[in-house]
Amino acid sequence: MRFAIGATAVLAAAVVRADDESSSSAAESSSVTSVTKPTFTPTTLKAPFLEQFTDDWESRWKASSAKKDVKSGDEEWAYIGTWAVEEPTVLKGMEGDKGLVIKDKAAHHAISAKFPKKIDNKGKTLVVQYEVKLQTGLECGGAYMKLLQDNKALHAEEFSNASPYMIMFGPDKCGATNKVHFIFRHKNPKTGEYEEKHLTNPPMARIVKTTSLYTLIVKPDNSFEIKIDGESIRNGTLLEDFSPSVNPDKEIDDPKDTKPEDWVDEARIPDPEAKKPEDWDEDAPFEVVDEEATKPEDWLEDEPSTIPDPEAEKPEDWDEEEDGDWVPPTVPNPKCDEASGCGKWEAPMKKNPEYKGKWTAEYIDNPAYKGVWAPKKIKNPDYFEDKTPSRFEPIGAIGFEIWTMQNDILFDNIYIGHSIEDAEKLKAETFDLKITAEKAEEELTAPKPADTPKSPSDLVFKDDPINYIKEKFALFVEIAKRDPLEAVRFVPEVAGGLGVVALTLIVVIISALVGGGAAPSKEQVKASADKAKKAAVGAKDKAAEAVTTGAEKAQAEVNKRTTRSAAS
Repeated sequence: MRFAIGATAVLAAAVVRADDESSSSAAESSSVTSVTKPTFTPTTLKAPFLEQFTDDWESRWKASSAKKDVKSGDEEWAYIGTWAVEEPTVLKGMEGDKGLVIKDKAAHHAISAKFPKKIDNKGKTLVVQYEVKLQTGLECGGAYMKLLQDNKALHAEEFSNASPYMIMFGPDKCGATNKVHFIFRHKNPKTGEYEEKHLTNPPMARIVKTTSLYTLIVKPDNSFEIKIDGESIRNGTLLEDFSPSVNPDKEIDDPKDTKPEDWVDEARIPDPEAKKPEDWDEDAPFEVVDEEATKPEDWLEDEPSTIPDPEAEKPEDWDEEEDGDWVPPTVPNPKCDEASGCGKWEAPMKKNPEYKGKWTAEYIDNPAYKGVWAPKKIKNPDYFEDKTPSRFEPIGAIGFEIWTMQNDILFDNIYIGHSIEDAEKLKAETFDLKITAEKAEEELTAPKPADTPKSPSDLVFKDDPINYIKEKFALFVEIAKRDPLEAVRFVPEVAGGLGVVALTLIVVIISALVGGGAAPSKEQVKASADKAKKAAVGAKDKAAEAVTTGAEKAQAEVNKRTTRSAAS
């Protein structure tokens, strides 16, 4: 009896312990340790323009009320999107740190800020750096900035997509398009017209909910570098990596030159001296009857290839007066499968050895060939050479002119100046601190990947005894609700254990009734334990036998269906 009682206690304790551990784990996950976050402190760095969106931000930034400049006939759009300066609501990395936030979905937004004085980078390095935080992601929309051309006529309330800019820089994504724009407007020194120059191989934007830092560096030697989160992603030169190129070709095709009428540009022609051989038969068929073929000995010429389906039955609702005579559907004649074929035998076709097809003359090199014609080259009348496109025209303001399907895009810590070192210092004071806290919080609050439990048949007792007992018992109970016998067949381990428990209870009750409360002797305890053990083993064996029988029946059914399929 001690053995049976012990087994019962172990089973119950294991289930209770597993539940306790589950509750404890849930409690631990619900009490996530908070992340220590730094507190925002305005920088003491100086720059031609440095914006951290402190409380006086509205004295610098003005939202536009202009209408979006669109092509004739298109629907007119107004900049109705609203802006706010607030702390992030998703993965906040720094206490008290506010940024400029797009507040509306699927709306056109425009806002700008004039510089205290124009920024001229002639002979200087231009550094543009700002933070972007996509709090709700970015499926379709922009998060780029524009550095606007210095213009006395520029008024913030009239800022729009038509406002002339010098540089457009930042992430843009919609569908399969995902890139960091770097576009600059270049002035043609001959015509005075401006043309956009696009980076030919832009890097991909980082679409994450943590803060991203975008940096553009343009040096007086025309070299540029793009960094994301401080990591160098792309570099090159303004003269070689943009389309259209800054400088046009020195020579162009002469638009007045035309190909002469007698110009021969066919490199190869059919041999004019070639003649079709006299024995060439263009009408010979591709295939002919194989006269050497003989009918196989087992060919069943009197058997049809199909027969009425012997298992088909006329539907009960078939009305011969309305539906006509019922004819059973046909099926392939099974006798034909056992022989080479059925029905009238006909010799097969084979490829005609005399077949040659339509005759054509062989090709030879054209003796009159003059080559591929191309117009003459002339000097490009519009040619110029700008050796220093990095000398952008003076910049007078910064603007965000954006359409996006997502809201809560946040901009912060904008640096526009000439010092790479100061931009790095600002990064260290702001981005480096907040990104550490953001990633720590992201890791703590991210939903844990769901533990995919093994199939009950894959569980091993020694790997995790508690989980083994818990999972097996839960599975047994679930199956037993629908079919107790199926539960015994599928989870014999639990059935055997329950057999021990049940037998133990019976022994305890009988002992109480027969013994009148007297303590059992050692011989009685041992006999009861042996009997319980044998009962458990027997229950398990019967369960295993039931499972085996079920599997054999299932396999027999599979074999039966396979045989039927082959026969049909």
